[in-house]
Amino acid sequence: MVGARRGAHGGHGVSLRSMMEHGLRGMAGGGAGTASPVSPSVAPSRTMLPETDAPLWAILFAGGIGSRFWPLSTPTRPKPLLRLVSEQPLLVDTVQHLAPAIPADRVLVLTSRDIAPAIRAALVTVPEMNILVEPRPLGTAAALAWGAQEVARRAGPHTLCCAMHADLAVGFPDEFRRVLRRAGAVAEREDALVAVGVRPSRVEPAFGYIRPGDPLDEQHALADGGVHEVAAFIEKPSEAEAMLHISAGALWHSGILVGTATGFLTQLDEKTVELRDGFDALRAGNLPAFVGSIRSVGIERGLLERGPRLLVIPGDFEWDDVGTWASLRRARSLDDDGNGVVGSAHFVDADSNIVHGEAGVVVLYGVSKMLVVTLPGLTFVTPLDRAADLKPLLDALPGSMRIDPTGGGG
Repeated sequence: MVGARRGAHGGHGVSLRSMMEHGLRGMAGGGAGTASPVSPSVAPSRTMLPETDAPLWAILFAGGIGSRFWPLSTPTRPKPLLRLVSEQPLLVDTVQHLAPAIPADRVLVLTSRDIAPAIRAALVTVPEMNILVEPRPLGTAAALAWGAQEVARRAGPHTLCCAMHADLAVGFPDEFRRVLRRAGAVAEREDALVAVGVRPSRVEPAFGYIRPGDPLDEQHALADGGVHEVAAFIEKPSEAEAMLHISAGALWHSGILVGTATGFLTQLDEKTVELRDGFDALRAGNLPAFVGSIRSVGIERGLLERGPRLLVIPGDFEWDDVGTWASLRRARSLDDDGNGVVGSAHFVDADSNIVHGEAGVVVLYGVSKMLVVTLPGLTFVTPLDRAADLKPLLDALPGSMRIDPTGGGG
C-alpha cells in the first residue's frame, strides 16, 4: 500500500486489519465486542474443528469491467486487475492467498469475453485451460454450475471446491486458508454447502446477511467458531432491516461457499429454476446449448435465498468487499486524518478523502470525504457518498468516455 504524504505533520497508516478488529468478533449476540490485539500475519484460532486434507479447488468469479470504479476500470484494466488494496491486482492477490492450500493449477477463473485477454495476461501462474470464458454474461449461478461441472469432469464429482468473487480484500491469509479447509471438512461430513460468514463491523445494506440457526454441536457454538444451520439468507436488506439482522446475530455473507462439485450441481439443479433447462446440456459437455437454455441470475437470489441445505462457519480472517470507491477507506492504509492515497498527494486541513493519482500531484485543502482520481488526460472529482452509484454520471457522459477515457489502459 502507498501511504499518504501529509501537509501538516507525519502519521502512521491504519490498515483494514485495525479498522475491522473492533467489530470482527463478539457480534453474534448482538453486541460489538472489542478484539484483542492480533499480529498482522496470524490470527488466533478459537476452535479445534477438523480441517480436510482432501484436495480443494477454487472457482473464482472475475467477470465484468467494474463500472463502479470508473474512470480507472477499462476493458484492458478491468476491476479484478486493479491495484486497489495492495501493489498487486485484486485477482492476483486472491490466487496467492489461496496457495498453498489451493495451488494455481486447481484454480478456475470464470470471466467475460471482453476482459479475458487481460485476465490471461495477468494470471501467469494459472493454466490457460483454467480460464473459462463466458460466451455471454451468464450470471454467477450459471458460472458456478459451469465451474463445478469442470471440477467434476477433471477431478471427480465428490471433489471439494470453494466459490468466491475474485476481488475480495482478505487479511490473515493463514486463517483464511484454515477456514476453507474447516468448511471443506464440514461439507464432506454433512453433504451440504457451507457458507463462510463474517461478523459485521457496521450496518451495511449492500451485503447479504446469514441468520444462523441451530448449532451442529452444542459444544462449539458460533461464538467459539462452531458450525450452524442457516435459518435464513437475506440479500441486500434495507439499512433498518440490516440493523435488525445484526442485532439478532446475523453474519455478513462473505461470498465464499464451499461444497463438493456434485453438491453444488445438485443444489443448483433443484433450486435455481433459471438454469434447469440447461443442466442436461452442461452434463453432456455441450456449453453452447447450456448457454442458450438458461437465464441469468446471481447465486444469492437464485440459490441461497431459496433454501438449499446450507451451513455457516464464521471466518476470523479480515474481510471486506471492495465494491465501491468508498470501500477503499476500509481497505487501504490511512493517515491520521483518515486519508487514503495511491500515488502522490498533499493534504492540508483535509480528512477522510481517497486519492488515486496516476498523473501529477494532488493537493487537497479544506475538504472532507472526497474522491479524486487522476489519469493522463482526465481528472475525476466527486464526494465519496456520490461515488457509490456512478450510473447517472456514466449515462450522461459521451459514449467514448464511459468505457475507456484514457484511450488505453494497462
